[in-house]
Amino acid sequence: MSTEANADEEAQPLLDLQLEPPLNRSLSNVTSQVAIVGSKVCPIESLDYEIIENDFFKQDWRSRGMFQIFQYIFTKWLLCFLIGLIVSLIGFCNNLAVENIAGVKFVITSNMMLVNRYGTAFLVFFGSNFVLTLFASVITAYIAPTAAGSGIPEVKAYLNGVDAPGIFTLKTLIVKIVGSIAAVSGSLLIGKAGPMVHTGACVAALLGQGGSRKYGLTWRWLRYFKNDRDRRDFVTCGSAAGIAASFRAPVGGVLFSLEEMASWWRSALLWRSFFTTAVVAIMLRALIDVCFSGKCGLFGKGGLIMFDVTSQNTTYHIKDVPPVLLLGVIGGLLGSLYNFLLEKVLRVYSYIHGKKPIYKILLACSISIFTSCLLFGLPFLASCQPCPTDASEACPTIGRSGNYKKFQCSPGHYNDLASLIFNTNDDAIKNLFSKDTDTEFQYSSILIFFATCFFLSIFSYGIVVPAGLFVPVIVTGASYGRFVGMLIGSHSNLNHGLFAVLGAASLLGGSMRMTVSLCVIILELTNNLLLLPLIMVVLLISKTVADAFNGNIYDIIMKLKGFPYLEAHAEPYMRQLTVEDVVTGPLQLFHGIEKVGNIVHILRTTGHHGFPVIDERSNYESPVLFGLVLRAHLIVLLKKKAFLTTAIPAGNDALRHFSAGDFEKRGSGNGEKIEEIELTEEEMEMFIDLHPFSNSSPYTVVETMSLAKALILFREVGLRHLLVIPKISNRSPVVGILTRHDFMPEHILGVHPLLIRSRWKRVRFRLPRLLKFF
Repeated sequence: MSTEANADEEAQPLLDLQLEPPLNRSLSNVTSQVAIVGSKVCPIESLDYEIIENDFFKQDWRSRGMFQIFQYIFTKWLLCFLIGLIVSLIGFCNNLAVENIAGVKFVITSNMMLVNRYGTAFLVFFGSNFVLTLFASVITAYIAPTAAGSGIPEVKAYLNGVDAPGIFTLKTLIVKIVGSIAAVSGSLLIGKAGPMVHTGACVAALLGQGGSRKYGLTWRWLRYFKNDRDRRDFVTCGSAAGIAASFRAPVGGVLFSLEEMASWWRSALLWRSFFTTAVVAIMLRALIDVCFSGKCGLFGKGGLIMFDVTSQNTTYHIKDVPPVLLLGVIGGLLGSLYNFLLEKVLRVYSYIHGKKPIYKILLACSISIFTSCLLFGLPFLASCQPCPTDASEACPTIGRSGNYKKFQCSPGHYNDLASLIFNTNDDAIKNLFSKDTDTEFQYSSILIFFATCFFLSIFSYGIVVPAGLFVPVIVTGASYGRFVGMLIGSHSNLNHGLFAVLGAASLLGGSMRMTVSLCVIILELTNNLLLLPLIMVVLLISKTVADAFNGNIYDIIMKLKGFPYLEAHAEPYMRQLTVEDVVTGPLQLFHGIEKVGNIVHILRTTGHHGFPVIDERSNYESPVLFGLVLRAHLIVLLKKKAFLTTAIPAGNDALRHFSAGDFEKRGSGNGEKIEEIELTEEEMEMFIDLHPFSNSSPYTVVETMSLAKALILFREVGLRHLLVIPKISNRSPVVGILTRHDFMPEHILGVHPLLIRSRWKRVRFRLPRLLKFF
C-alpha cells in the first residue's frame, strides 16, 4: 500500500488562474439538486435560517408586548418538555414491544426444541422473522420510503441547512416507529438507536410546526415557531432526546447532537437540549420502575439498553495498557474496513432502490431468509459445554434470555454460541459485557459470532426498513474485544467483560469517528467510571488509525445519498478563487414596484427562491440594491392579490391586508406553488409594491472576496442566499447570488477543472487496484 499526503495550505503552489478561460456568466449550475432520502429519490432545497428583516417583520415585532415575549419563551421551554416526554414514551414502548415480540418468538422456539422438534422450531423462527421483515419493508416501501435507514444522515443534513421533503411528516414518524419494532423483532442485525434519533427529530419538527396540517392534527397554540431557525433548534433537541431514550444516556445525547449532528451551536441551545434529555432520563427511570413489578410481560430485566459492568475491584496497571492500545489499533482498522465494505454494499443497493418497490421488498426478504438460516444453523457448529458449578444464574437457560442457552444440548450443558447468536442484540451484548464469566465462551464461538455480526450488519443496513448502526457496531466490537481478552487471559487485571466494553468503544470510534460523545455514552451505558481513561485512549487511537483510510460512516452515507453538506473547513483551492469566479447566471432581478405579469413569468420559468430587488433612480444614476424578496413571499402576494393599479408606492398601507400567519412557513418541503395561482389578464397588467416585503438588510459580499471566506460566512450564519455586489459602483448593483450548490466541489471543479490538483487530501492509505474493482 502507498500513502498520499497534502502539504499545508500555505505551501500549496498557486495555479495561474489567468490560463483559464474567462468565466461565462450565463453558465448554469448543473450540480445535482436531488438526493436519496431514506430509499426514495427526492428534490431538495435549502433552509432559510436567516431572519427576513422586512417592514412587515419589524412591525410585527414592534407590536409584541411583554406578555407575547414571555409566551414565546415559555412555549419554547414547554415544547422542549413535550419533546422529552413524548420521545421517552416512544423509546420505552419501542423497547417494550421488541422485548415482548422477540421474547414470545424465542420462548416458543425453545419450547419446541426441548421436545426435539427442531424442524418445527426452525419453521416458527424462520416464519416469524420473515413475516416481521415483510411487514416492515412493505409499510416502508409503500407508505413512507423516507423512513428507511437510520435517518441520522437526513437529520444531520437538515441541521446543516438541507431541506428534503417528507423526512419529518406524521406518516414517516409512524412508519419509523412501527417498522423499527418489526425489523428489530425479526432478528435482523440492525439497531434502533438511529431510528430513535430520526423519531425524536420528527416529534420535534411536528411540534415546532404546530402538528400536521395534512391530517388535521394541528394546534394553534403551538404555532409560534413558523420559521426554520426555531425548528432547527427543536430538531437538535429531538435528536439528543433520541440518543438519550435509546441508551439511557442523557449527557451522551447532548454531546452526540453537539459533536455529530448540529452545524450551529450556542449556549442557550445547550441548556435546552440538556433540559430535554433530563426529562427523558426521569421519565424512563419512572417507567422502568413500573416494569420491575412484573407488569411489562417479557420486558424482563433487560429492555432499555443498560449494561451494568460496575466492579469495585476494577484495577489496572501499566502492563494493561499495551492490550488496550492494541484494541484501539484493531478497532481503527476494522472500523475503516467496515465503512469501506458498507459503502460498496450501499452502492449496489442503490441500483435496487431505483427500481419498483417490489424489488426493495424482495431484497429485504432475502436478507431475512439468509439471516434466519444463519442464526438457527450456526449454533449447531458449537460443542456443548458443562454448566459451571458457580453460575450466578440458572444453567442451562430455557426461554428468552440468559448467559447459558440450552439450545440442542443435553441437561446440565449449554451452547455458548447460542447464548450470543440465538438471542436479541441487547441480550447478546449483556452476555458479552457480563463479569465473572471468563470461562463461558470458546474461542471458536466468539470468532464465528464476530464474523457473523460483522458481515450481517453490513448487508442488513440499507434494505428498505428502519435500521440503525449503533447496536450492531457495539455487539461486533464487543465480540472481538472479548476475544482479545481471552487471548491475554491472566496476563491482565481486566476481566473479559471489560475487554468487550473496550472493544465496542474501539469499533465505534473506528466507524463513527466520534470521541467525546461516544466516551460519555459508553460510560453511561456501562455505569463504570473507572474505565474512563482506557476508553478515552481507545477512542483516540481508533479514530486516528481509521482516519488514515476513509471518513465518518455518516458522512460517507450522506455523500452517497447526494446531500449537499457544507463542511466546516474550506478546500485550499477556494482561497485561489473569488466569488465572481463561481457565481452563475443569468440573474433575475425585480424592481421595487414590479408588474404582476413579470413576476408570474419569472416564477414560472425559473426555480429560484430568492430575487434581488433594485430601485431605479434618475437616468444619470446607477440603480441601487434595496433588498431580497423570497419566492414564497411573492406567491403569498399573488395569492392575496395585493395589487396596485399604478406604479406608485403603497407604503405601510399594504401591510394591513396581511397577518403574520400569511408568511409563516407551512412545514418542511410544503409550500405554495405558482401553478396554483390563477390571475386574469387585467390583473397581470397591475403592479405590486415589493418594498415592505423585501429583506432590506440581506448578507452581501464584494465580488473580489475569497471563496473560502464566503463559505465560512455562508455556513456559520446559516444562509440560503448570499448576494454578490460589484466592487465598482457604476455597474449593476448585484453581480449574482451564491447558494449552497455554488459551494459544492462538483460545481467549482466543473467550472475550474485545473484546480482539482490542489484539492485537500488527508493522509490516506490507498487500497490496491484489485480491491477498488469491487
